[in-house]
Amino acid sequence: MTIQKLPHEVIKLIAAGEVIDSITAVVRELVENSLDADASRIAISIYPESWCVQVADNGRGMNQEDLLVCVQPYTTSKIHATQDLSKISTLGFRGEALHSIAQLADLSISSRTATSSGWQMIYQRGEIVQDHPVAIACGTIVTVSNLFGNLPIRRQVNPPFSQQIKQSQNLIGQLALCHPQVTWQLFVNDRLILKISGGKTAQNILPQLLKQVNLHDLQLLQLDLETPEESHKSSLELVLGLPDRLSRPRPDWVKIGVNGRVVKVPELEPTVLSALHRTLPRDRFPVLFLHLRTSPGQIDWNRHPAKAEIYLHSLNFWQEQIKLAIDQALKITPAQLPITWQNKRVEKLLKSSENKSTYHLDNQKNNWHSQEIGLVDLQVIAQVRNTYIIAEHRDGLWLIEQHIAHERVLYEQLQDQWNLVTIDTPIILSGLNPKQVAQLKFLQLDIDSFGEDLWAIRTLPEMLSKREDCAEALTEVSWGGDLDSAQVAIACRSAIRNGTSLTLQQMQTLIEQWKITRNPHTCPHGRPIYLSLEESALYRFFRRHWVLGKSHGI
Repeated sequence: MTIQKLPHEVIKLIAAGEVIDSITAVVRELVENSLDADASRIAISIYPESWCVQVADNGRGMNQEDLLVCVQPYTTSKIHATQDLSKISTLGFRGEALHSIAQLADLSISSRTATSSGWQMIYQRGEIVQDHPVAIACGTIVTVSNLFGNLPIRRQVNPPFSQQIKQSQNLIGQLALCHPQVTWQLFVNDRLILKISGGKTAQNILPQLLKQVNLHDLQLLQLDLETPEESHKSSLELVLGLPDRLSRPRPDWVKIGVNGRVVKVPELEPTVLSALHRTLPRDRFPVLFLHLRTSPGQIDWNRHPAKAEIYLHSLNFWQEQIKLAIDQALKITPAQLPITWQNKRVEKLLKSSENKSTYHLDNQKNNWHSQEIGLVDLQVIAQVRNTYIIAEHRDGLWLIEQHIAHERVLYEQLQDQWNLVTIDTPIILSGLNPKQVAQLKFLQLDIDSFGEDLWAIRTLPEMLSKREDCAEALTEVSWGGDLDSAQVAIACRSAIRNGTSLTLQQMQTLIEQWKITRNPHTCPHGRPIYLSLEESALYRFFRRHWVLGKSHGI
């Protein structure tokens, strides 16, 4: 589609104008144009002291005719009529970015399409002052120099250069998550400060942005959906940092992208945090990237001038799908296990070991990959120090702490069913202050005065009714907090204590209950429940990949 000026009736419907107020704003507008041109490589160069920005891409490019009109106001190739506003599928659509930049800086654009020769245009105040052919690969190079040279006051009120560079880095990181196939480079004064290599999904990008994050710390989930209001196919991509491995002191890495852009959706962000409630320690927040792709008709971009905040239709639908997606991502399934050395070389090593020693393979027992199961198949083999359960799965061993695994089981049982039972002999408590009495009543317990400074409790949570320390437990939960806090306290008190000897059957039953919980990664306090010892790591540690191979002539 060629670049054309928008009709007057379309211009009137565009609610917000483009504001170029910083170097970061220039970078944002130019790289979004590159993405809309299907670029797979984008290089950004910033020269802060000279107020210069250059963006080069390998996108579709522009021909000479497009270059003649691209800096005029409201000229674009992305929409052409009023009805196009309801089906916008590009990052830009208003046709104002290049025009706004051209009014504030000297502008040079070199471009070539696959079917035309390269051409360069130089603009001043939006007017062409020079044009000539240029040798260039297919794509576009936009150079913005002397930014705000005609508005010195704008330079004075701009943030410090270091802050603008940081903002540009954050912008590129957000776009890279939404467009993982693109390779990015950011240069400042010809020094490379950021490089992001393209990948298949956002799971490949996030470890490049957060250096302390490893690929195996992240869980990827991709779902195809159908919104209720339209037959248009939608999709949801979730990259979740496993809560037993990753957390942040601030919610700065809970990011939501919609149709290729990280945005604020105030109605969805609380949904994400509530779905991960009681999965992390207190005052810690998840690492999560959520990318929704849906019909353009489901989105209203005119909520913020820079399109940083949007209105999203079918909110109830998306809130429910996000909760289901997070629940699914937290499950321990075979797909979550790291890729191990399940290849012919390892099979030969094991067979050689079997032939030359007393080590034998039980092929039927170890035929893990032939089992069509939804969750990881865990077989308990031992208990260590009456505290840790050793369970074997198809790719290695897990060390599971019995108390906090049971605590997770009991907590979710209490969440699902808060049963109160009447007891024959009431529990008598003394020394309760009015707030403690109010808290026990809030928990729906039957409590009444039993004399001076004495209180009788006639109903109990069913989980506590058979315990000998009911009075201590009731005193603990009376000190405040909501129902959820009381459930956590009761689950912790009722769980199997470390130091308790268990039979293999008791341990296997506990493991089967634990692995089907909604969040088997952490206890309600956020502590990790299991330690993974994968077979691939054991192979490397014991050097079986080369010692056995050499000694057995493989």
